[in-house]
Amino acid sequence: MKEIAVIFWVLVLCAACRSAGLAADNRGEPLFNGRDLSGWSGDSNYWTVEDGAITGRSTAERPVRANTFLIWTNGEPGDFELTCKYRLVPSEGSAFANSGIQYRSKVLDWRTWSVGGYQADLEAGPNYSGILYEEKMTRGIMALRGEKVVWTSDCRKQVAGTVGDSAAIQAGIHSRDWNDYKIIAKGNRLSHFINGKQTVEVTDECPSKAAKNGVIALQMHVGAPFTAQFKDIYLKPLKTENK
Repeated sequence: MKEIAVIFWVLVLCAACRSAGLAADNRGEPLFNGRDLSGWSGDSNYWTVEDGAITGRSTAERPVRANTFLIWTNGEPGDFELTCKYRLVPSEGSAFANSGIQYRSKVLDWRTWSVGGYQADLEAGPNYSGILYEEKMTRGIMALRGEKVVWTSDCRKQVAGTVGDSAAIQAGIHSRDWNDYKIIAKGNRLSHFINGKQTVEVTDECPSKAAKNGVIALQMHVGAPFTAQFKDIYLKPLKTENK
């Protein structure tokens, strides 16, 4: 009987290990190894790895004078689900911290790590975390938090509904602590989620501006000193839609 019991518990543990492995695999490909910035390119004055997290830090002695980015160099994905954890910490005496996750974006200048395109915004303030912003392009804020938006074939913004209450979404964001961010880009539909709550849904039907694929990058925004951290970054490809 003891032998049977031992075999039973071994089988249970093996099943648990397989389930844990499957859960990790379901998140997709890890983009960050937790140790160094292999596979990423950015200004080493701002970007390092600390405590197992990609860390962007500006200081009074080394301020960010123009938005700069840490760029993932191993692909330009199109349809995908991107998940990560992030944390923003303003400097002492300041409330400012602003960053973002670029996707389906273009490198405008490798010398200065300048990037433009879709951005899943995040900040320490109460207004912009979760919005869709078009960095260094012409459309600016493409969807405010809580909005369901269609950018029409003639490139006009049309608010088609809501995905949630902006204040309620903000209330679920952890100040100075870790939050979960998820981005789903499939065909011409773009969706953001923070801590499980959808923040925007955008359908981009503008033929001259809608991006089908591009780089992923992390932002350090010009302004007062702050720290931005990212970890557990995973990319899961989705079946491509022809739009």
